[in-house]
Parts: sequence; structure tokens; C-alpha cells
Amino acid sequence: MAFNILVVDDSLTVRAIIEELLATQKDMQIVGSAGSVPAARDLIDQFVPSVIILDLAMPGIDGFAFLDELAGHPHAPVLVVSSHTVAGSPSEAQAVERGAFACFDKALLVRQGSRFTALVRKALASTTALARTERKAA
Repeated sequence: MAFNILVVDDSLTVRAIIEELLATQKDMQIVGSAGSVPAARDLIDQFVPSVIILDLAMPGIDGFAFLDELAGHPHAPVLVVSSHTVAGSPSEAQAVERGAFACFDKALLVRQGSRFTALVRKALASTTALARTERKAA
């Protein structure tokens, strides 16, 4: 079984880098790639992703506003990948406070691709744990 990953970033280059990093993972598949929040909404409804990878700085509706929107109902864990979320930054704290599972500094994607992939795995593990908990409660 492959986990569905949705990438939301206005940069085509960054989306391609993330797709390349995750393409090596046999149990992960990119089911959608969106350049905006409105496009992401449609893909979430269509593919029900296991993890959402989200940029913060996007035209129109930004990543913070989308995190706030997602907080209103059940959703996949959100991994924020942004140049604004350098470790220990106010943006990182704000993203987590608003519901992000974790944050990763976009500038480190190529250099620390294995660390990024491990963080996606952690988000998937939380999804799997949540699904197991929901099944037991039902």
C-alpha cells in the first residue's frame, strides 16, 4: 500500500525537488501537486492524502490561512516546508501552533533530503497511529 502525498507550493521547482526526493520511496506516491490553496482544496477532496506538504508564502491564500482552515475539521498531518521556518524561528513556532505536524527549512531540501524524507515518514507514522486508534474506537 502506498501513502498518498499532496504537495502545495507555488514554486514548480520546489514541487519537482520534493517529488524527486519522495520518488525513491516505494511506499509513498505524490497524488497531487498544487500551486495554490484553492487547487489544493480540490485535490484533498479528490485524493484524501495521508500527508500534506505545504509552503507558507504563496500568493492569494497563504499557508498560515490554510492551516487555520484545516484546523476546523479532520485532515492529514501537514508538514510545512518553507524558507520562513528556519529552526527556532517565530514562523516555525506559529505554524506548529496553528496545527502543522512539523516544519522543514526549504533551503535544506537538497542538502538534507534524507532528513526531509524521515520527517515525512514521521508524519505518516502519526497518520497510521491515528487510523489505528479510530478503528479501535469504532
